[in-house]
Amino acid sequence: MKKISGCFLAFTVITGLVFIPCFAQENTSDSVKTIEQLYPNLATGALSYAKVGTLPEGILLKTDGIEIGKKDIDGIIVQQPEQSWRELQKNAFFVLEQQATGKLLLKIAKQELSKQNKDVAAMPDNQLINGFFENLVKDINVTNQDIETFYKENESVFCGTPLNSVRKQIVSYVLQDKQQRFVDQYVQTLGQKIEITVSDSWTKTQAELAKDNLLDKARASGKPTLAVFSAKSCCGPDKMLPVIGTVRGKYNEKINIVYIEPQQEQILSARYGIRSIPSQVFFDGKGKEFYRHSGFFSEKGITDKLSEMGIK
Repeated sequence: MKKISGCFLAFTVITGLVFIPCFAQENTSDSVKTIEQLYPNLATGALSYAKVGTLPEGILLKTDGIEIGKKDIDGIIVQQPEQSWRELQKNAFFVLEQQATGKLLLKIAKQELSKQNKDVAAMPDNQLINGFFENLVKDINVTNQDIETFYKENESVFCGTPLNSVRKQIVSYVLQDKQQRFVDQYVQTLGQKIEITVSDSWTKTQAELAKDNLLDKARASGKPTLAVFSAKSCCGPDKMLPVIGTVRGKYNEKINIVYIEPQQEQILSARYGIRSIPSQVFFDGKGKEFYRHSGFFSEKGITDKLSEMGIK
């Protein structure tokens, strides 16, 4: 299992699955749509349940005590390497979501740690957030079953190394993975508990720009899609490539198969929440995620999953 470094804009924290304090009542008006309802799969986290609405010119996002403007996002983009500007401009919504996530989590961390009589004014931002989430994940642990299952599913990646020789590494990886999955769930529900509004006109434009890639085009094709995020491993050539070739031959034109190397497609991989390779994500004919798997996936495993999706 090869871990990858996320997009340089990615906001990485750890958390537990906990109740999120309600800072504002959720808007339940049927006339107000969320990002996910209007633009499925555009948001990957905190803005999934944000509402779209009309905001003052130049303001892209507004919530309780937080505003993010177009100048803020443009400023972040130009601070990155020039060769990445075009890709970031196409994914400016992703940049906005990362910024909003950081600001929202910092606000929550300050509120929660203040209740514990912590001197939040003297703590750096990253220390505040890490302290908040470390407390939330303190009860998460890794079982022997977790270790054995992970090793069995990814045995080929370890190149024949006995389980006992890699147990410590597996524990570390699985623990981090469980914590990260909890943080994903936590962050994704922020918009359900905090009133967040995003500019409707700007978001509409960004939703179109963000789809300009092979994976989003495949998902919009009306056919089921298998996305394989992978690359050459420490053991040599990518072991997923021959599997993909066989599966593609079996299913011919019935499914889309998209192969993505995260180091070459950092933003796209970050948008899809890829933290290690190889990873496989299955989408149904409507583009909705059906299943995802981390680690080597055999031909039988893939065909069994496609069969569950009704693809023969």
